[in-house]
Amino acid sequence: MPFRIVRADITAFPCDAIVNAAKNSLLGGGGVDGAIHKAAGPGLLEECRTLGGCPTGQARITKGYDLPCKYVIHTVGPVWQGGGHGERELLESCYRSSLALAREHECHSVAFPLISAGVFGYPKDQALRVAVDAIGAFLLDTSDDMLVTLVVFSPTPYALSTKLFTDVQSFIDDHYVDTHYDACAERMRSMRLHAMLGDAAPAAKPMPAAAPAGAYSSLEQRLAHMDESFSQMLLRKIDERGMTDAECYKKANIDRKLFSKIRSDVHYKPSKPTALAFAIALELPLEETRELLQKAGYALSPASKADVIVEYFIRRGNYNVFQINEALFVFDQSLLGA
Repeated sequence: MPFRIVRADITAFPCDAIVNAAKNSLLGGGGVDGAIHKAAGPGLLEECRTLGGCPTGQARITKGYDLPCKYVIHTVGPVWQGGGHGERELLESCYRSSLALAREHECHSVAFPLISAGVFGYPKDQALRVAVDAIGAFLLDTSDDMLVTLVVFSPTPYALSTKLFTDVQSFIDDHYVDTHYDACAERMRSMRLHAMLGDAAPAAKPMPAAAPAGAYSSLEQRLAHMDESFSQMLLRKIDERGMTDAECYKKANIDRKLFSKIRSDVHYKPSKPTALAFAIALELPLEETRELLQKAGYALSPASKADVIVEYFIRRGNYNVFQINEALFVFDQSLLGA
């Protein structure tokens, strides 16, 4: 754990194993396949010649040679034929087989390209969904602490399904507020109005008065009035829902070591994406999500596009962190958890 999506060049990505979207022969080709063979050097091709090819949906492993990784896992994705010839099942098998090989060779980090989405013609929105679902399912079912990265080279944005993209975009349009623009525009409107009327601009509202210095007579009294911390609330809600720690941090796309820090430090202050990820893992409704965020010093803001996207999924009862991250990636926002 966890799973992340990044834009990068997979041939320069440092990890234990990278996955090559190969042809059945395993002897190189175009796109990612050709780039990996070129960066690895001739030794990779020589080893591939000894493997006797690879059936579609399966995977084979070689050394990494000149690449910044120990291994290259070669998997053969399906050629798109309209979706009615078992393409999804074969593509899922590519991810499962590759991850199984990575685990067998004790890889702690593995990077995938978007398999079959190039010259094999698999629609990118569907290929992305298969990757997210297959990798997410593997990570939820394994006890390994494996970091899995989906590496996208092209800067061209990847589309969600047309309906989901339209729904999310409409929700953003309805709920996202550019507060800086609105505040400036409101000030300009106010100044123009008062200039037309010949009035002086309204005085700024006074700041609220500070609490009396003697509200608490001692540090002990101040501490006695403190509410439960983020860590305490998180652990309480995990218990209330009958979840194990592992179930929670896996559903949150959070690393086990980070969860251990939160559990052991009652005053731990997480990042906002981490706090939101736990709210998703616990399947909290909006009000409880806001309450958990508040314990960490944050709030859901209509001026944050990422917050608006997360709210869209919560309102619809979709608490799959990997699918939420897919949408966040498409809209170029920070991912939850990872």
